Amino acid sequence: MHRRLAVIGHQLLKEPTYSSLTNTISHTHLNYLNPRTSGSKLFRAFIFTSTHQRRVADPNDPSTLMKEDGVAVCSQMWIENFKEPEKTVTQLAHYLRRFELWVLAYQKVCADEMGAYVPRSAVQRSALEDLLALRNAVLDGRFKWGARLEFFIKSPKDKTEYESLSKRKIRAILTTTQPPAFQDRIVQEVLFMILEPIYESRFSQKSFAFRPGRTAHTVLRVIRRSFAGYLWYIKGDVSTILDGMKAGMIIGALMRDVRDKMVVDLVKAALVTPVITSQVEETKKKVKRKYQKKKVLADDEPKPDPYWLDSFFGFAPEEAEKVPSWGHCGILSPLLANVCLDELDRWMEGKIKEYYCPSKSDVLWNSPEGEVEQGNTSWPEFVPTSGPDKTRKIDYVRFGGHILIGVRGPRADAATLRKQLIEFCDKTYMLKLDNEGLPIEHITKGIMFLDHVLCRRVVYPTLRYTATGGKIISEKGVGTLLSVTASLKQCIKQFRKLSYLKGDRDPDPQPCFRMFHATQAHTNAQMNKFLSTMVEWYRYADNRKKIVNFCSYIIRGSLAKLYAAKYKLRSRAKVYKIGARNLSRPLKEKKGQSPEFQNLLRMGLAESIDGLQYTRMSLVPETDYTPLPTGWRPDHEKALLEYIKLHDPKTVEGQRSCLKEQGLISPQDYISMLVWNYKRNAIGVDQQSTTLSGGNNMGKELLLGSNEGNNDLKTGDQEDGQETLLAAQSIG
Repeated sequence: MHRRLAVIGHQLLKEPTYSSLTNTISHTHLNYLNPRTSGSKLFRAFIFTSTHQRRVADPNDPSTLMKEDGVAVCSQMWIENFKEPEKTVTQLAHYLRRFELWVLAYQKVCADEMGAYVPRSAVQRSALEDLLALRNAVLDGRFKWGARLEFFIKSPKDKTEYESLSKRKIRAILTTTQPPAFQDRIVQEVLFMILEPIYESRFSQKSFAFRPGRTAHTVLRVIRRSFAGYLWYIKGDVSTILDGMKAGMIIGALMRDVRDKMVVDLVKAALVTPVITSQVEETKKKVKRKYQKKKVLADDEPKPDPYWLDSFFGFAPEEAEKVPSWGHCGILSPLLANVCLDELDRWMEGKIKEYYCPSKSDVLWNSPEGEVEQGNTSWPEFVPTSGPDKTRKIDYVRFGGHILIGVRGPRADAATLRKQLIEFCDKTYMLKLDNEGLPIEHITKGIMFLDHVLCRRVVYPTLRYTATGGKIISEKGVGTLLSVTASLKQCIKQFRKLSYLKGDRDPDPQPCFRMFHATQAHTNAQMNKFLSTMVEWYRYADNRKKIVNFCSYIIRGSLAKLYAAKYKLRSRAKVYKIGARNLSRPLKEKKGQSPEFQNLLRMGLAESIDGLQYTRMSLVPETDYTPLPTGWRPDHEKALLEYIKLHDPKTVEGQRSCLKEQGLISPQDYISMLVWNYKRNAIGVDQQSTTLSGGNNMGKELLLGSNEGNNDLKTGDQEDGQETLLAAQSIG
């Protein structure tokens, strides 16, 4: 048996897989005539080779590629780009290779697809292997956008076996409109995570749509702070750019800051690859079912949006309705739209500096530098009268494809700026605009933007200020106040679109029959959520109380008509009489057959009914007039800039020099001195301190060492004192 083992081992050692072993174990050490020694040595060699090969990391093993958390990798990208925002990016392929980003993208797409977040530990091994195959295909150039039958990875809820489909089903898949493939959405997420921090650090502070932390509320607050005192407004709609641009123009805008060939080629392929759409065929009129069954969702099917959320989405203003969708770019489309329109933002910023002409007689804007944040910070909406000689200035904001320009000067200047803007859009975007598409309106007519009306009121406030000598002077002033009010006409229009009312001058609520089969408690809860979102949407409107109270009246009337039809009460008055003003009392009780509602509620056999909110104007919260801070940035950008500043060596040196100028010592230097004194005493200067033990004794040693160092300086031992200070400075 030993002889056979030796012969077999000799044959295996000749194979190329064990060439490394034959180099370490020479044939002179193997004695084939002695089977015991040769067999034992070969057995040890086999064990060594098997364990040695197990320790080598497999490059195709997904578990070995996840070294860090995906969120940590994304955070590092944000920090790097905000640290050097003007740097042209040329190397992005190494981020495409990071498997952590692909796993994070898979989690995000699964959350959108399944309706629930999937932790990284719950991702199956087969899904990780398919995800690795997708990553390798993207890196090797084998990935194709818009695949219909062949996928590297499929959705967890996609159980279709494409190999066994009939020709008719395959033809239908290839020729009809299909949702974006699961693997396409993963690649879009990875590209979005790579490109978003690059451009967010470069985008203008004048754009507010399709960006994190910059919402419609931010635009309204910026208008309230910066647009006070403007007479003429240019409201433009360039949203036709969002419908589609030539791929060459988009790639040209992308390559101004990103020069990585692999990423650019992926985006270009997504733009160029045609999207298969089927024409809508005329179908026969379907007969309505008399009894429609209630749809039962599958276990892995996401729940549809609730009724209150659908209703609120119907209130989206005109400026926020259009979201770009270019080719196979998906969620990349809004980012690419901002990349293209960023050139317009930069051009307008140059015009703002060029047009600024200060006047010394102006009360607020009289600085020759033309600072952006210059003005009345405590009451930014108020602008005192400055006489005929005023400072000329303009300002600009953009929300998606809609722009708003304010001009403080004559109308001729606004007309000149409009002409230059038309020429710029024609030259840069090949977009033909006319004067009708860019109307010039005076502030007295009311400017509609984001369903809010900008208007001006003349006010006579009492101004108090401190004169020379500390004397407080009060005098009557005059000026204009910028008012931002919610449009009641637009609110009625949106309610009519959602079939909540009919009529314009005298709106009449209509019953919302979509909630006919729901309970009273569930219906009231849905409408309370809707009213809460409306209160938040009109948070910065001057007429917040009035507009929210009107919304509450429409909702309450709609529910009263619904309950009147459902419980056969004939009129709203009877509904209010039984259910109270806020509809909190139960409307359906079978007298004599069941206990009272309060008893059922106490026993847990009935749902508690919450009354409708904001049924009276006094219950609506006040308007939020909190001024936008100077140099405002979103919270995530402030955290990034603060983090970068704290890690900057110049900041640390500046803090140290400031402490030295004030005669103080930094905590780090103080701790370093204590540690150095402790080490010096531990060597043998004070033998008694070495006998101490425990946490309290350690503190005593530090105190003894620090006192001894101070005594050296006081008694005149200059050498020890200088050594202590030099050591503390070197460690610090």
